[in-house]
Amino acid sequence: MKNKKEVYKVKPLTEAKKNIISTLIQEYDIKTAEDIQEALKDLLGGTIKSMLEAEMDEHIGYEKYQ
Repeated sequence: MKNKKEVYKVKPLTEAKKNIISTLIQEYDIKTAEDIQEALKDLLGGTIKSMLEAEMDEHIGYEKYQ
């Protein structure tokens, strides 16, 4: 018998998480799935860029513009 793939279990929403979600909905005026995608791009875009730049700095051995 094959091993069953583990299914992600959603964690319960705490009051703090509900407040964060409510704030994000208001801040980004989220009404559709597309609005959610745009908000995530805005929130994660800078973070991902910084991570990739740090990885490249580590790979080449020096920081950009040195």
